[in-house]
Amino acid sequence: MNEEFHRIKRLPPYVFAELNKLKSDARAAGKDIIDFGMGNPDQPPAQYIIDKMIETVKKPKVHGYSSSKGIKGLLKAQADYYQRRFNVSLDPNSEIIATLGSKEGFANMAQAITGPGDVVLVPNPTYPIHSFGFLISGAALRHVSARPDESMLRDIDAAIRHSIPKPSVLVLNFPSNPTAFVADMDFYVEVVKLCKKHGIYILSDLAYAELYYDGKPTISILEVDGARDIAVEFTSMSKTFLMAGWRMGFAVGNKKLIAALTRVKSYLDYGAFTPVQVAAATALNGPDSNGPDKYIAEVRQLYQSRRDVLVESFTRAGWAFEPTKATMFSWVEIPEKFNHLGSLEFSKLLLEKADVAVAPGIGFGEFGEGFVRIGMVENEHRIKQAAKNIKRMFAQY
Repeated sequence: MNEEFHRIKRLPPYVFAELNKLKSDARAAGKDIIDFGMGNPDQPPAQYIIDKMIETVKKPKVHGYSSSKGIKGLLKAQADYYQRRFNVSLDPNSEIIATLGSKEGFANMAQAITGPGDVVLVPNPTYPIHSFGFLISGAALRHVSARPDESMLRDIDAAIRHSIPKPSVLVLNFPSNPTAFVADMDFYVEVVKLCKKHGIYILSDLAYAELYYDGKPTISILEVDGARDIAVEFTSMSKTFLMAGWRMGFAVGNKKLIAALTRVKSYLDYGAFTPVQVAAATALNGPDSNGPDKYIAEVRQLYQSRRDVLVESFTRAGWAFEPTKATMFSWVEIPEKFNHLGSLEFSKLLLEKADVAVAPGIGFGEFGEGFVRIGMVENEHRIKQAAKNIKRMFAQY
């Protein structure tokens, strides 16, 4: 009775839990913590989305169980979005499912398609659910390079040749969390070709599809000819529409994988609250016949402006780094004089001495060591204040 449960034993200690406790203790002591640690949008969704939610929730018939797969209007809205944005035609009935955020969708897909003994290829560093979802399902992980270039392709090829059994799934995430790497079409073509040749499914996390900067739009793996034979892509309303707490996302693509996820979810949930699904459909369709592009561009500009202020103010403080190309994060090397501390201890020091919270790179995998992730989730004034605090801390060392 004193033994840990099997699946719990497989999960390593959660690195962020220690920092979260320190943040909580600091706030309880009256400190004003400038928190860049979590990718939690600090702005509300557009008013047209909130208005639709309020309008719908007042209807008496929307308070019962909803549809686990997603209401028809929502699935159609997602299909229309993919057609407009990526020129990819999807069947709402067989190639799209609504999820309770992309994180839940990813975890349940892992449960649906893998089990003990299966080998899954996961980038390192990467967003924790990409690894832990498969650990919980009992699969074995093999890490590959997180860079969308020849290094990842070489690692995939080596894993195919040296893994027993052969890998069954590859996880991709571009633009990536935490590194903000961005994949181009040439890379996607090569990785699809390689995985099709060896019968490996691809799960692509595209949560940051619309948070790209400097005018170069991101792409979908489903734009590659034949990708739908092996690939499913996950998207989220959390970042694009600032709806993180609403828990709404999608999986789209390969019919067999979507059917597997649909079946598992049918046993586990009744879908998101119907008014949330209706409001999400409205978000995707936009406030008028012009669609949501103007609003999406405003969200993108918000983060690009914060990115520019972050780079400028932190550089003046003595911590220089390149502007991120995508996502709401900057993936930044620890300043050289603090390298010996490692990312977790450096993050603790920032919290204690500068009242600034960041996410330690080790929390995203062993190859994240030496870096921290800075979320652009505070306004420009707070970013500048954080830079002043850090400059003062650096002067002490």
